[in-house]
Amino acid sequence: MEIRGFAETDRAALRDLFGRAGEGAPTASLWGHRESEAAVYLDPYMDLEPGSLLLAEDGGALVGYLTGCPDSATFPSESARLAQALGKYWPGFRSRAAAFFARGVLDMARAGIRGEPAPEDFTDARWPAHLHIAVAPSARGTGAADALMHRWLDRLRLTGSPGCHLRTLVENARAVRFFERMGFVRHGPTPMVPGLRHEGRPLHQQTMVWSPEG
Repeated sequence: MEIRGFAETDRAALRDLFGRAGEGAPTASLWGHRESEAAVYLDPYMDLEPGSLLLAEDGGALVGYLTGCPDSATFPSESARLAQALGKYWPGFRSRAAAFFARGVLDMARAGIRGEPAPEDFTDARWPAHLHIAVAPSARGTGAADALMHRWLDRLRLTGSPGCHLRTLVENARAVRFFERMGFVRHGPTPMVPGLRHEGRPLHQQTMVWSPEG
């Protein structure tokens, strides 16, 4: 397993992996439109933070990646990236995407009426860095995810970062256990993710944080 940095020549292969890496997970595809999803969760990192993009290769094949930013205040927020993607791709959305966002509006309205917490951008100076990680199904259990995480966290330690945060799902027990093994702990409320369903059930956002001193 080789962990290396991103190069411009990796764009096509990374885009392909983005479409495959989530297979079998509740968030394999959020609203069923890969172009707009990549515009939120992959493209900005290739364009704006390529030095923080790590790739895992096994036998020359790309099997995993980690996107991140050491200081989230210098990077467009998730809500800003989502708004930009919707503005660019909305005309091409199919019925699944329209249903996702319509359901999301209703979910937020219900949460407001019930006084429940709503997902929002995470800003806390104690954990300024953030990351997203994805590994191809065929590479799960090979050590690719561990190697990517260790490389990223070692980098944060070397640069003196006070900490890092990430978002996963409460219902994704495997991911939560993995991040806990990497030293992350659960933090804050667990709001329902508007519009998102898995097997008909709503899913909830789990914020997790890491500090170098543990």
